[in-house]
Amino acid sequence: MSKDTVPSINRNAKHIILTSQLFLSCTSCTILKLSIETFHQRIPKSSCSNVISDSSCATLYPAPVVADGYPAQNMDQKRPLAFYTTATATPAAIVQDMKKAAMDNCPRTCGLCCQTSAYSCANVAFPRLNCATITSSQCLSAAWRTIIATDCPSACGFCNSGGCVDAVMDCANDRSICTGVGMQDFVNTYCQRTCNRCASSTTRSPVISSATCTSYIADSSTNCRNWSTNGFCTNTFYTLAQRRSYCATTCRIC
Repeated sequence: MSKDTVPSINRNAKHIILTSQLFLSCTSCTILKLSIETFHQRIPKSSCSNVISDSSCATLYPAPVVADGYPAQNMDQKRPLAFYTTATATPAAIVQDMKKAAMDNCPRTCGLCCQTSAYSCANVAFPRLNCATITSSQCLSAAWRTIIATDCPSACGFCNSGGCVDAVMDCANDRSICTGVGMQDFVNTYCQRTCNRCASSTTRSPVISSATCTSYIADSSTNCRNWSTNGFCTNTFYTLAQRRSYCATTCRIC
């Protein structure tokens, strides 16, 4: 059995699946069915969009059961077979180039949002909210977006943002607001990414301690690089002791 096929038991359903299946390793998703054939997730990866048009994706990757449609949040639909194989039935060998092409172009249609770079990163060690319960509406809300980008970037596809997003979705529609005299309070709060108002701590490797030391204790977490990118090292929500305990080397804390 290859590393891409595993027997899987769905303990959360009324039935058991025990077949050769693709193990979709998604650090940012709650997958209930680890199946190449079916897809089930409970956090808002439905906010992921296809890179090319939905109609083009539907042509390239026709739904196995037309009545069921495509993978969606909280639903059990079969994945399009064409996204990973030229075979006409399962079990079938996984063609990695085909899978990558599907993920690069049609991640939503093929139920692969959680494996794209935007969703594949670690959340901070001590988030201010429960990352697993974030909803699609929160991902779009000006009240939540900046907090989510810092603490739970994988929940809304903010992994590539460096912890900095616009709180308001339409800032980039008119970049002249970035220099408008009467708009500075607004853009400083709501358009930080578009107007380059992000805190410097989100865009460079931070230095926490001003003390001089020749060595640091080893990081206890393997996620420190991702956390530091998302502002963990300078986020005063976490005590210095917590930051030192988890990421002393990455954060350079003596």
